[in-house]
Amino acid sequence: MRLHDFTLSGNCYKVRLFLALLGREAELLQVDLRGGAQRSPEFLALNPRGQVPVLEDEGLSIHDSQAILAYLARRYADAGWFPQDAAGQARVIAWLSFAANEAARGPGQARLHALFRMPGDLKEAQQRALRVLELLDTHLAHHTWLAEGTAPSIADIAVYPYVALAGDGGLDLSPYTHVAAWFARIRALPGYIGMPGL
Repeated sequence: MRLHDFTLSGNCYKVRLFLALLGREAELLQVDLRGGAQRSPEFLALNPRGQVPVLEDEGLSIHDSQAILAYLARRYADAGWFPQDAAGQARVIAWLSFAANEAARGPGQARLHALFRMPGDLKEAQQRALRVLELLDTHLAHHTWLAEGTAPSIADIAVYPYVALAGDGGLDLSPYTHVAAWFARIRALPGYIGMPGL
């Protein structure tokens, strides 16, 4: 198993984190994003979108962090990580969508602007991030895990990185006590690993 990776990417981190929680190892191949390696013909053959992460496993090339989490959950994890029942799957998939949209466009984008000096409207991204944090804090006031089960799912792994890294985007996480408790539950999971900024 090989993971085309970038250490500071929250999307790559969620895959590394889930692999660690599953006790599975992958060869990490650093992609030189600043040098444009993601636009090389070799990389585009793996992922025509030119984005990390990409997981290679048993002849398959899987891209998009949410898709990789779903693949790993089905292929290597017990059913609790990605429930079999329709309602449970719907709850998890809704949060995967939230990770790709609200979390990425709010705290994720604020981090890109503030930490990496990417062009864009930092204030607007921070406002979106505050809405994300408020929504999560309200939800987590009533639920231990995002998908409302008694154990974590890939929903938690998908949403966690960019929310936990929100401080890099100039956001104060201290008012969000239920989010902080959720962070602590994730960090207490056996096999948990961090990344720069966490």
